[in-house]
Amino acid sequence: MITLKSPREIEKMAESGKVLAGVHLGLRKMIKPGLDTWDIEEFARKYIKDHHAYPSEMGFEGYKFATCVSVNDEVAHGIPRKGLILKDGDVVKVDLTVNKDGFESDSCWTYAVGDVSPEIKNLMEVTRKALYLGIDQAVIGNRLGDIGAAIQTYVEDEHHMGDVRELIGHGIQPKMHEEPNVPAYGVAHRGLRLKEGMTITIEPMVNTGTWEIKDRYDKADDWTYYVSADGSPSAQYEHTLAITKDGPKILTIQDPDIDAKYIYHETQDINSRS
Repeated sequence: MITLKSPREIEKMAESGKVLAGVHLGLRKMIKPGLDTWDIEEFARKYIKDHHAYPSEMGFEGYKFATCVSVNDEVAHGIPRKGLILKDGDVVKVDLTVNKDGFESDSCWTYAVGDVSPEIKNLMEVTRKALYLGIDQAVIGNRLGDIGAAIQTYVEDEHHMGDVRELIGHGIQPKMHEEPNVPAYGVAHRGLRLKEGMTITIEPMVNTGTWEIKDRYDKADDWTYYVSADGSPSAQYEHTLAITKDGPKILTIQDPDIDAKYIYHETQDINSRS
């Protein structure tokens, strides 16, 4: 079932998203060669707790951690591992969810570790741009396929990279994962029509090589995560957003100046209804 959120509910989700964005802003300063990925986990836990929220990934389907930390060819769902030390040239993805006062937010960001290759820089730029091309399609009256088609065309047709199919975005609130599914690939003008009040995540995952992924089992932690099938580096960017009469509004904004047009204001949305 898809629930349409009121302006007040969206505002509360934005408050949750502000806590989550604060974690990513802190990680911008932290992530560098020599950092243990467990330090990422500890920082996220403390920051979220200090801001009177909790990491809702912990306990979800047996998951033990506040963050997912995926390095290089790891596409998603990697765990923070004690003793896994980041080195110069790595690319690391940090994905997490936050619940504040019963309201969920979800966001992933990709970080360059030290000096990365031109290939990695390009991968990050393409993936981040793909996210925003998808967001710009999240307007009332468009369809889910418009989001996916914008991403897939940019990633695969224009940049000849792999647009991951098996892992997708989703609706969010009141639970972390809600309907509808939001693929980062698709056919324009197809799929569910977007309505005011829907809250979703868009989260393209892009590999420099194939779009295909495979499982990797970690015996020590009894955990299976996903890597690119050909071992190529991968990036992911994800925002939580609301579909409003004023266009898509990002609820996990990190840069209010850069993303000014995507900031949600409850009073603005109420006025647009009158």
